[in-house]
Amino acid sequence: MLTNSILLEASAAQSGGMMQILMIVILIAIFYFLMIRPQNKKQKEIRKFRESLQVNDKVITAGGIHGKIKEIADTYFLLEIADGVKIRIDKGSVYPSAADANQSQAK
Repeated sequence: MLTNSILLEASAAQSGGMMQILMIVILIAIFYFLMIRPQNKKQKEIRKFRESLQVNDKVITAGGIHGKIKEIADTYFLLEIADGVKIRIDKGSVYPSAADANQSQAK
């Protein structure tokens, strides 16, 4: 009788452990679909945007500087921010803005 109750308690503890593992797996899946996957999608869109930029495109930098691309190199853009005023910016500091998205949808 005593051994039966010990065996029942041991099997209950094992099923409880399986439930904990199952809950952890479910939480990881939720975390992936709600946080990681959308972020990867957004990064892919930004990468496509940067690759599609050409000379004379108007852009806005992460710092809020508006300008027109005058030259494209491997790691930077030469940006004209006023007549005769050019600055070199890193490609990683150019992001698509909401205005750009609205203009592309209107076309």
